[in-house]
Amino acid sequence: MTADPITVLLVDDHPAFLEGLALLLSDAGDVAVVGKALDGEQACALHAEVGPDVVVMDLHMPRLGGIEATRRITEADPAAAVLVLTMSEDDDSVFAALRAGARGYLLKGAGRDDVLRGIAAVHRGDAIFGPGIAERILGYWANGELSRGSVPFPELTDRERGVLELIAQGHNNSEIARRLVLSPKTVRNHVSNVFAKIHANDRPHAVVLARRMGLGT
Repeated sequence: MTADPITVLLVDDHPAFLEGLALLLSDAGDVAVVGKALDGEQACALHAEVGPDVVVMDLHMPRLGGIEATRRITEADPAAAVLVLTMSEDDDSVFAALRAGARGYLLKGAGRDDVLRGIAAVHRGDAIFGPGIAERILGYWANGELSRGSVPFPELTDRERGVLELIAQGHNNSEIARRLVLSPKTVRNHVSNVFAKIHANDRPHAVVLARRMGLGT
């Protein structure tokens, strides 16, 4: 008895890449592409409509990026399997994607077999990372950055993390400025940088994200 193919939703803002990837995967036989989206908004709508087994997600797209789209999809469906396939290999992107709920992270340029293995892995519930990404994550573990639990949001500077801690405690910008002996403008800049790095939509969202990581409690 032949197993049913893994249904996949592809998300990328480059139509030529999207079509090429769809053709490449469809030829494999054990994957069925059931939807294609050009941005995160389309991805969320299509995921709710077709319920794919796996979402292959780019990160930097118009209207709604892949980080926020991943967060929305995994919040709506905690069992959703998202495999990031992107050009971005910086630490901010990698850890933001993992926090948003992605189960795997591959770089564009990975061969078809690597992408197919990634799709199969996240479908099983496993985590999978490209070689360069895996080395970076292992490096963080080796240095205690992730394991010790005392450094949430490693993409933030110490000052930014301190600002987020105070935000999570419920302090407004004026109170933060007084506590840290900073100018209101400097605090506003720090807050803006924090929101951008942790992909918070607004202050209440930042509080939720921070408290999930143990800040402000």
